[in-house]
Amino acid sequence: MNNKIIFQFAIGPVGAAFFSLITLPILTWLFSQEDIGRLAMLQVTISFSILLFSLGLDQAYVREYHEVSYAPSLLKAALLPGWILLLIVIIVLSFSAFNFALLSEWIFDSNSVGVAWVLMLSLLIAFLSRFLSLVLRMQERGLAYSMSQLLPKVTLLGLILVYIIFAVDATFLNLILANFLSLSITLLMLLWNTREEWINSITATIDKLKLREMLTYGFPLIWSGIAFWGLATIDRVGLKTWSTLKELAVYSVAISFAGVALILQNIFSTIWAPVVYKWAATGENLEKIDKVRDNMLLVVSAIFILSGLFSWIVTYILPPQYKAVQYLLVATLVHPLLYTLSEVTTVGIGITKKSVYALIATIGALLVNVVGNYLLIPIYGAAGAAVSSASAFYVFFVLRTEFSIKVWKPIPRVKLYSVPLTLVMLAAYNAVAQLDVNISILIWIVAGVAVMGVFTNQIKTVVSLLIRKTDE
Repeated sequence: MNNKIIFQFAIGPVGAAFFSLITLPILTWLFSQEDIGRLAMLQVTISFSILLFSLGLDQAYVREYHEVSYAPSLLKAALLPGWILLLIVIIVLSFSAFNFALLSEWIFDSNSVGVAWVLMLSLLIAFLSRFLSLVLRMQERGLAYSMSQLLPKVTLLGLILVYIIFAVDATFLNLILANFLSLSITLLMLLWNTREEWINSITATIDKLKLREMLTYGFPLIWSGIAFWGLATIDRVGLKTWSTLKELAVYSVAISFAGVALILQNIFSTIWAPVVYKWAATGENLEKIDKVRDNMLLVVSAIFILSGLFSWIVTYILPPQYKAVQYLLVATLVHPLLYTLSEVTTVGIGITKKSVYALIATIGALLVNVVGNYLLIPIYGAAGAAVSSASAFYVFFVLRTEFSIKVWKPIPRVKLYSVPLTLVMLAAYNAVAQLDVNISILIWIVAGVAVMGVFTNQIKTVVSLLIRKTDE
């Protein structure tokens, strides 16, 4: 994968984050807090359904793509089982309007058959889009793949602006319809861009032996995926269960802003995995892993500090009822930042192919998050969810690192653990205490000075490199 293709793949997450940051404040001004909370539950439901009904065959498709002679047959084998299962579930539920209304009530606290139908159709469309986007990914059509990530965000923004222009009622049904239409338009684009592949797959014969191998490979991955899904989303389910939709709305908005850090995670993961496995295969440049780890720790720490210093800015673009977002923002950054850092510290698990340790780390962190949510959300609401999630992802980071050391080689980790722990504790305290802005800024300035002291040598190296480049 050359630099041009990497850049094309990066356009999607960067553009999606940009348009999300534009759309989100508009949604908070237009729709009620309860509806923003329901929107968060919609996203959680869609992500879980894709994970569950794909049966792990989406990952098996990626694994087998370059090892089969006829890719359309592989697509059919990967897509069809989960698609049929999802259709069966929807048909069974549709036999009774009571079932649909109950489903809507359970997920959205809204007894609406119409909302439930839009949800079911959204699941079908999102499921198809998942597999068709993988076709573009495996064909290394970076620009088209990025458009599949960017288009739903752009379309949703356009539809919301249409709602504003024509004074459409700001109801949850209209909000979920806008989301459904954005997914539908994206699917149409994917169908066009992958038309040769899926048209050929219609008449292709499924290799039953290959399908059995794919299920054997993919099915265990479902549990690993569900464990990580739980780790990443149990906070929102907990808020829905033990708090209110208003608290869920505040928390989901904070997460959406923090989601910008996912750009770093996505781009770094895309570049890092092929490079580090190449180093491992040749036995060369392994000492560079230590440098990358130290530099990534510096980058993550800097993002923490800067976010703490400037989180108050969100109060100028959100309605007053979302004031608490500024206090939660840094805590919600823990997930993407520490996950990215762990991608460097846990290369040993990937190199030695001891993936069971990654699953154990995820389950351990998930248990911490479940207990934390149960204890903290009833007392602190969204702040409790933020603290619980931040703590769980710190545990996740430490466990993955320790397991990597166990199966590969030791690394120095006093600084590696102490710096993130200090920043996570500051973020958690700020979320719960909700300090005055000036005091909060002062605390983060002190933390920034301390971090600069820890990374003095690295900062000097970076500055000298910049000066050298300037002189050239």
